[in-house]
Amino acid sequence: MAHIVILGAGTGGMPAAYELRDKLDKSHRITVVNAVDYFQFVPSNPWVAVGWRERDAITFPIRPYLAKKGVDFVAQRATRIDAEGNQLELADGSTLAYDYLVITTGPKLAFEEVPGSGPEGHTQSICTVDHAQKALAAYQAFVQDPGPAIIGAMPGASCFGPAYEFSFIVDTDLKRRKLRSKVPMTYVTSEPYIGHLGLGGVGDSKSMLESEFRNNDIKWICNAKVTKVEAGKMFVTELDEAGQVKKEHELPFKYSMMLPAFKGVEAVAGVEGLCNPRGFVMIDEHQRSKKYRNIYSAGVCVAIPPVEATPVATGAPKTGYMIETMVTAIVKNIAADLAGQPATSKGTWNAICLADMGDTGAAFVALPQIPPRNVNWFKKGKWVHLAKIAFEKYFMYKMKNGSSEPVYEKYVLKLMGIHRLES
Repeated sequence: MAHIVILGAGTGGMPAAYELRDKLDKSHRITVVNAVDYFQFVPSNPWVAVGWRERDAITFPIRPYLAKKGVDFVAQRATRIDAEGNQLELADGSTLAYDYLVITTGPKLAFEEVPGSGPEGHTQSICTVDHAQKALAAYQAFVQDPGPAIIGAMPGASCFGPAYEFSFIVDTDLKRRKLRSKVPMTYVTSEPYIGHLGLGGVGDSKSMLESEFRNNDIKWICNAKVTKVEAGKMFVTELDEAGQVKKEHELPFKYSMMLPAFKGVEAVAGVEGLCNPRGFVMIDEHQRSKKYRNIYSAGVCVAIPPVEATPVATGAPKTGYMIETMVTAIVKNIAADLAGQPATSKGTWNAICLADMGDTGAAFVALPQIPPRNVNWFKKGKWVHLAKIAFEKYFMYKMKNGSSEPVYEKYVLKLMGIHRLES
């Protein structure tokens, strides 16, 4: 009997638990370890931050739903991975032995890299539901005394979609409150151009998103290296295409939401030979650690090189469909290893995203995400806004009911009229 431990219970960890339970014989034990006792649907956080969603709508307690599937759960933060001894050390001092470890922790949010940034500083975040609730409290105070707003992404950020989403969601919400005329908005980003998305652009993303910004009176600064944030003021060095200083900005604001750069969480980053210098797990084509053959990883916490060099550092995003395929590959490869067979399954580096824009939306497909691509598709329409609302409900339903069906394959691709994707 093998014991498989899954570290992290997000959009990678929960599906991994369900797929493993369905795939493996019941003699094998599965345990999920997570720092908090609830699941949160992170893509809905931009809505929480303006009051369009309640916390209860996008969270649920993990334990009872895993228990229904015969999966154990430990609500503890892992403080150390003893990769040589095959065990986790937990915050309460206990240990948990494993035969296989699946790391799906998501990232550490590196607010410390820009002094004064983050929820403990002077900017807000939508990276967790707790942060989104704090952002909502700040937003509610802001609409009582509106002024300049700055939204965007810090140097080294890799997940740009939510910053675009939040820009348009705030724009829409302020218009509904009839306050938009009192709020100059600026999008500040490490991307070399609008619509880069960490992907080198997708289809007409540059022209389409620039047009949307112009139509909604949102200014922008690209190649932006935010150096520090003070109360009501953001310091930004704008670089040119050669990486030379183009202009220094001191931008006033009354409200700001800036996505941080990501790093690996401490327990993972601290394992010698497991991670790159940023703390992301180095994996082979079968999602396995290159050093520890019984450790697998999927999601934001894996090391994927940037799509291209940019004047200000940008990372490559890991979208939901990519994470889903990584998880499925891990499940198949663990099952193969238990059966004494070689690993053959691979995840894809295909990027698919539904981005809400307030009362419309944008969808993109990049297959593969690193150019040149077989599919390079970007579309806008109200259908995307409605599709993301429906997808939220669909995903939450699947997670509560222990479904191991591939959610993106079953829902998003069919919605887009794409019934089969090849990497």
